[in-house]
Amino acid sequence: MKKHIYAILLLATSFINAQEIKWSGSRPDGHAPIAVMGDHTHSKGELMFSYRYMYMTMENLKQGDNDISFADALSQYMVTPTRMPMQMHMIGAMYAPSDRITLMVMGNYISSTMDHVTRMGQTFSTASSGFGDTKIAVLYKFMDKNKQRMHAQIGVSIPTGDIDSEAITPASQSAFNNGMRPSPETILPYPMQLGSGTFDGEFALTYLKQWSTTSFGAQARTTLRFGENDNEYTLGNRYQLDTWYAINATAIMSFSARIRGLYIEEISGMNPQLNPMMVITADTANSGGTLINSGLGVNFYAPSGSLKNLRLGIEFGYPLYQDLNGIQMKNKESLTIGLQYAL
Repeated sequence: MKKHIYAILLLATSFINAQEIKWSGSRPDGHAPIAVMGDHTHSKGELMFSYRYMYMTMENLKQGDNDISFADALSQYMVTPTRMPMQMHMIGAMYAPSDRITLMVMGNYISSTMDHVTRMGQTFSTASSGFGDTKIAVLYKFMDKNKQRMHAQIGVSIPTGDIDSEAITPASQSAFNNGMRPSPETILPYPMQLGSGTFDGEFALTYLKQWSTTSFGAQARTTLRFGENDNEYTLGNRYQLDTWYAINATAIMSFSARIRGLYIEEISGMNPQLNPMMVITADTANSGGTLINSGLGVNFYAPSGSLKNLRLGIEFGYPLYQDLNGIQMKNKESLTIGLQYAL
């Protein structure tokens, strides 16, 4: 009888200890795919630096969820964009003053080019580059057991990005040559600006679950715009849901698959310096929409040696569905590459 009691106690103790096994960040899949931000927290005293490079392209046009031609757009506007590649460099740092609280800061540098065609068949390009908005946040971990973890994020985006970027267009150059403008440069439309011009709240809730060689994650995120910027408009609020699944191929490498649903509201107000009849990107009716994107990634993690705690993440993204307000350029492929190093 005593042997049975001891066996039952041993099983119960093993079950309780198993329930207390915590989620582990010291695995290749210990962080989310590199395109997901604020996905993890740190233990007390840990410091992490990160760098991400993102490339994305928009090309050709959609009206709602239907493809349309440049000629269709030019029947309504004088100019339409045809292609817009964008590059972003992101530098971040995270520090945990306690096991429950992690502080995060991120800055970025953006460079974009937009190709256009006019109703008369003339082509031209504009470009903008500079620092974007700066983000700071507090992450609070409120669950870490049974190889599951949940944390919330509360943050703010500080409007350090320019909203007055200018470039020379054929129309502005002609007006300048005819003495109708003091400068050949004109302000660029909304997608080519570097920031929002407003203080924005950023909130997220992240859930993580691990098994022996696989893991799952989900993150709900929203960006809420507060007030109106100096150019009399407000970018649309953003609502985003990411889910991903990862599998460890080796002790240093994992593969991941991710789906992102994104809903963006229309821009409210308008910049009085922009003529909404001139180009589709200057018309606020052509902003916002619903998108579903996919991502396939690989994460590398060094658990020991001279590169211990260094991570390399790569993810290729591709749109699955787009229902855009008005006429807008189609989202195309994206590539995100990042390094993370924890101390």
